[in-house]
Amino acid sequence: MTRTWRRAGFTSLAILLTLGSALLFLACGGGEDAGPGAGTEDAAARAGAAGGIPVKAAFVYVSPVGDAGWTLAHDGGRQAIDELPWVETAYTEAVPEGAEAERTINQYVRNGYNLIFTTSFGYMDPTINVAKSNPEVTFMHCSGFKTADNVGTYFGRMYQPRYLSGVIAGKMTESGKVGYVAAHPIPEVIRGINAFTLGVRSVNPEAKVHVVWTQTWYDPAKEREAAESLLDIGADVITQHQDTPAPQQAAEKRGHYSIGYNSDMTSFAPKAHLTAPVWDWSVVYKKVAEEVRDGTWSSGQYWGGLEDGVVGLAPYSDLVPQEVRDLVEAKKAEIVSGSWDVFTGPINDQAGAAMVADGESMSDEDMLGMTAFVEGVVGNVPG
Repeated sequence: MTRTWRRAGFTSLAILLTLGSALLFLACGGGEDAGPGAGTEDAAARAGAAGGIPVKAAFVYVSPVGDAGWTLAHDGGRQAIDELPWVETAYTEAVPEGAEAERTINQYVRNGYNLIFTTSFGYMDPTINVAKSNPEVTFMHCSGFKTADNVGTYFGRMYQPRYLSGVIAGKMTESGKVGYVAAHPIPEVIRGINAFTLGVRSVNPEAKVHVVWTQTWYDPAKEREAAESLLDIGADVITQHQDTPAPQQAAEKRGHYSIGYNSDMTSFAPKAHLTAPVWDWSVVYKKVAEEVRDGTWSSGQYWGGLEDGVVGLAPYSDLVPQEVRDLVEAKKAEIVSGSWDVFTGPINDQAGAAMVADGESMSDEDMLGMTAFVEGVVGNVPG
């Protein structure tokens, strides 16, 4: 496979984290009211020497940097480009989706930022709205599907490491019940649940994946409760599409296994954590920053996979046997080579009807618009 730009749409502790991250944020000089910055002239000189324009990149985050998940992963990518001598960055965390997001994006434009990354699906329309009146600014929206001349989208094929982590879960479960704490019923989340389930059942055909929806991205208490409800029905492996390690901690407390998401969550549940599907956003952020500096950026829709390195698996825990690791690595090699991908038939839907015929592969369009569960999922898609 080659790197491509494609349609990527779908889609009390908290208070302390937010306050703490806000103090760090102010100390670093970032934020929605951040000015051009004292280093702008130096950055301009360095960029000119490198044959381009200085890049001032702003990041809008939906949860605190201290969430240990989604935003932490994005901020790792931000820090990677902040090390480039011709780039300066700023960020605002815990920005609600909607009008507040639009206000924050506008503030960065007024403060002279020429590259703005908006990192949540619900920022899609605010990003498009601000971009309309600011054609000189480059905008990149994560996980959306709307573009413009100065707006591109970016995401990763997280369904690939989801499948691989499902293989691990399928080999590690003894009860045949695996629990999945899910955020919002959008195609992105449904696609992840389906890929994980396909991985589970590839090695354990009778196993079931039980889904509980929280309707949250970041709510540690609610996400812990959801995991506990799954453990109560006999799930002995817990995974998640959430931004906090709370489900991992719930599994560890009960003496069961867990599979994280977004970042390596081993430190939060070292006696339970097996691995995690993770992001490396620096792959995207460095590429885009270089294109903006060089004047070669153009609107597109990026959806990279394991072969790009934008998605992957966290290191295996010592809890994962070597034969299971070998099985996962062999399947990963097939995906990276392009000889096979996750949504290749035969695949049936939850009711047992054919979803993908034998020997066929689901199109990107169908994957990105996924709204139904595959066979082996226990639960409903709300709405």
